[in-house]
Amino acid sequence: MQTEIQGQLERITFRSEENHFTIAKIKVKGHKNLVTVLGNLLPVSPGEILRLTGTWDRHPKYGEQFRFTSCETVVPATLHGIERYLGSGLIKGIGPVMAKRLVGKFGTETLEVIEKHAHRLSEVEGIGHKRIEMIRDAWQEQKEVRDVMLFLQSHDVSSAYAVKIYRQYGRDSITVVKEDPFRLATDIFGVGFRTADTIAAKLGMPKDAPKRAEAGVLYVLQQLAGEGHVYYPHDELIKECLKILDIGPAPIAAAISALSRVNRIIIEDNAVYLIEFHRAEKGVAESLTAIRAAQRRLFLGDRDRVIAAVQKDLGITLAQNQARAVSASLDAKILVITGGPGTGKTTIIRAILLLYRTAGMRVLLAAPTGRAAKRMAESTGHEAKTIHRLLEFSPKNDGGFRKNEGNPLAADLIVIDETSMVDVVLMYHLLRAVPKEATIILVGDVDQLPSVGAGNVLRDIIDSAQIPCVRLNEIFRQSRESLIIVNAHRINSGEIPITQTEQGAQYDFYFIQQEDPEKVLNTILNLCSEKIPRKFGFDPLHDIQVLTPMHRGIVGASNLNAELQKHLNPSGDELVRGARIFRTGDKVMQIRNNYDKDVYNGDIGRIASISLEEHEVSVDFDGKVATYDFTDLDEIMLAYAVSVHKSQGSEYPVVIVPVLTQHYLLLQRNLLYTAVTRGKKLVILIGTKKALAIAIRNNKPQQRYTKLKELLVQGNH
Repeated sequence: MQTEIQGQLERITFRSEENHFTIAKIKVKGHKNLVTVLGNLLPVSPGEILRLTGTWDRHPKYGEQFRFTSCETVVPATLHGIERYLGSGLIKGIGPVMAKRLVGKFGTETLEVIEKHAHRLSEVEGIGHKRIEMIRDAWQEQKEVRDVMLFLQSHDVSSAYAVKIYRQYGRDSITVVKEDPFRLATDIFGVGFRTADTIAAKLGMPKDAPKRAEAGVLYVLQQLAGEGHVYYPHDELIKECLKILDIGPAPIAAAISALSRVNRIIIEDNAVYLIEFHRAEKGVAESLTAIRAAQRRLFLGDRDRVIAAVQKDLGITLAQNQARAVSASLDAKILVITGGPGTGKTTIIRAILLLYRTAGMRVLLAAPTGRAAKRMAESTGHEAKTIHRLLEFSPKNDGGFRKNEGNPLAADLIVIDETSMVDVVLMYHLLRAVPKEATIILVGDVDQLPSVGAGNVLRDIIDSAQIPCVRLNEIFRQSRESLIIVNAHRINSGEIPITQTEQGAQYDFYFIQQEDPEKVLNTILNLCSEKIPRKFGFDPLHDIQVLTPMHRGIVGASNLNAELQKHLNPSGDELVRGARIFRTGDKVMQIRNNYDKDVYNGDIGRIASISLEEHEVSVDFDGKVATYDFTDLDEIMLAYAVSVHKSQGSEYPVVIVPVLTQHYLLLQRNLLYTAVTRGKKLVILIGTKKALAIAIRNNKPQQRYTKLKELLVQGNH
């Protein structure tokens, strides 16, 4: 039988971000203990009064619970309730301390004062004109956002994005969503086609509506680009669209044609491109061809003598292949240098830099990520920037970058490290800014995973055979002492890694045999918090990185992060966002490029502070602090454990990798190779020999649809 209860929300014990299913504790008059309530709940804050309709039941383990089917919030009436309500971070400008002062001054009239007589807030110590404006705006926005939340919930859509929708469209939010729900998918980060489609269906839009089919095609192409494809074959694209649109192929084909007519997509020889990827791929091919054909300033003097002098200055002797690479840098307008760890890529770069600088040439160094650029600067002794910084990103500029054909980079030599990470769009913008008379050297390990973004640029350039390429295979003596490097090359050659060292060799590579996922999890927790710090002296937060092939499951990134956070950072200022908890000191990763903040996909930092009052979280990225509003926290995630893809371009003193047969679909040689090469001083694999063998045997990386190779071949004939 349905009944109604009312009480004050004390705490949320579980919350699903996907459907807002919530388990919470509320204080109900007449009940000695807190009451456990379960159901789908709008975002609410401790201290709010909830009026719930539902039924009582008894759980065999947890006892009496109240399952509710509907909920409305009631403004709290008690002083304690009002203080908790305002102090929970609900209103920007009011934190726990200020909430106490407000309630101390205005008592039970506090909420009415905020809503109707905000000027009176100046009577409270510490509240000036600026803060009054902030509180007034936040109170009004919170009320209007609640309207958007209720609208979304009435259409069976998660209200988690209500604030973002409100920030994007303001008071027109509900009107915009009603008129064209698919705008959400393109305008707002995190809102996908499926969410928009749910709203469209509730609003009565037919399944075969042209607008729906077109939105579906664009969504699928974006998803495929996220998997690395620059284009997708026409008929295969229709098959992919059928999976989400649940309509016949004819309206999908019509939508593809319609999008082509208005230049939202390009169709070329049965290949369907989103327009930005078509422009980027053609642009990369044209730029490489043009740079290669252009004249250059030549070095003067005897080449052998110059290279010998460089070796003397650096106190090194170049191996035959290294000397060939240095010599090639004096001939080729574009040069690729590729090889695995320990093959001497850094030594070659140092020699080339000295050659060019001695000749008075202007040199620029860059890499795709901040960490890779920092490492490049440390190893060469020369300033290195991220590619975005090098190109001077500015949101106000066409294409986003100040550096382009009209304002090229001032350089005679440009060296890019970790080129395997560079996707086709970033390479397009980089090459646009390279002066045609300059030399560009692309350095990287082609056997690693390709870029997270669309394309397979480094491999396509090498496979085209149109650009000079030096491939380094020899592991140098000092590197042969490291089992990490030896085993990386063994994995790359299809051989099982050595897990016991020769006498005198450095013991830096371990394999722990364990089949049960729960035991693998417990082993990882023990290694991170106890064994590795005690035996090797590494810091659990700064030095150890867990890399996993999966996001879900017991040893997937999501669960590993929750468990590692409990073990490594159990206390501190805390912010609960649904099922996620952020604490000061937490290790976090940025998961999308944010040019305004100057932080990029894959950057790792530590939470420096959390302000409930200002609704802000500050994250320190290696000395650069970025500030996030609470509504932008879907841009960061805990990073005690990250996917192997997200680790590209970074190196960590210690890497731990679970390798289990549950990861069957993701067990690939280049993924395992990439994971192992991230470790600098210690690598530990935990799992089964069978899973390891599956990964090493599987040398068929997922095909990416790109045409850069054939465009380069065509451009040079």
